[in-house]
Amino acid sequence: MTFPIVNGLRTVEFGNPGQSRDKLISLILDGNKRATAGTLEWDYVAENEPIETVGEKLAVIDNLNQHIATIQVTRVEVKKFAEVPDEFALAEAEGDLNGDDFRESHFAFWSKLGLPIKNETEIVLVYFDLIEDLRHTV
Repeated sequence: MTFPIVNGLRTVEFGNPGQSRDKLISLILDGNKRATAGTLEWDYVAENEPIETVGEKLAVIDNLNQHIATIQVTRVEVKKFAEVPDEFALAEAEGDLNGDDFRESHFAFWSKLGLPIKNETEIVLVYFDLIEDLRHTV
């Protein structure tokens, strides 16, 4: 599955639909969340989705499939699950204070989805800046 294009931009959805997505979008719009992670195998290869590139702009989609914000990718790294750094956990702003917290919470999240996460699982770390808040135009 390739994510749709909205306003000429590839789209990105954060978290699962519902409260989870609302919370993550709020963190982005408040300027706190500046990073996100996905598994290389299941979020990119299996979805036939290319890894984001530095400078790429992405349309953030809300629970109503509305383009609520635009982010711009500032850095992309592929790391083994066991090597996700503290810096990333803090930039992701989901309550994890270091890499160990990230691994614990994301292992639980991905395991609930049935994904077999191991220390060697490759994780795509995407850092970004909020460049457009469209809350008042939607």
